[in-house]
Amino acid sequence: MRRSAGLLLYRRGPDRQPQVLLGHMGGPFHARREAGAWTVPKGEYGPDEPAWEAARREFEEELGLPPPDGEAVPLGEVRQAGGKVVTVWAVEADLDPAAVVPGTFGMEWPPRSGRTVEFPELDRVAWFTVDRAREVIVKAQAAFLDRLAEHSHRREGDG
Repeated sequence: MRRSAGLLLYRRGPDRQPQVLLGHMGGPFHARREAGAWTVPKGEYGPDEPAWEAARREFEEELGLPPPDGEAVPLGEVRQAGGKVVTVWAVEADLDPAAVVPGTFGMEWPPRSGRTVEFPELDRVAWFTVDRAREVIVKAQAAFLDRLAEHSHRREGDG
């Protein structure tokens, strides 16, 4: 089973509503898509690496920035359509999308051309309201948005 781990950054917008940071998947297959093409910054890891360490490593690899410090809220796991199990933590932090320097991956493009082309892991990074994020995020990952909203409501109730 393939496993992936990531960090979902969130902040309070000008209207005090939560916003989340998502990345648009790079490469030719997602270039013209919005819905289902945005993801939590994440990546695969092996059985010998703890998921939390993989989430932090992948954040840096995908965004080119160190992962933020701060309380990590476990948002659990989801199984995506392809069978991959994704584990995510939410961390409250701000980040300027213009500061992102995405990692790259190589793939044969066009198919059967024999040519390897480098593409950014994430070709865009942006802040979204939770409602807007729900419209564009990989379908299974919408559960993380629900869990973050649940956590935010509990915290507001504590105050």
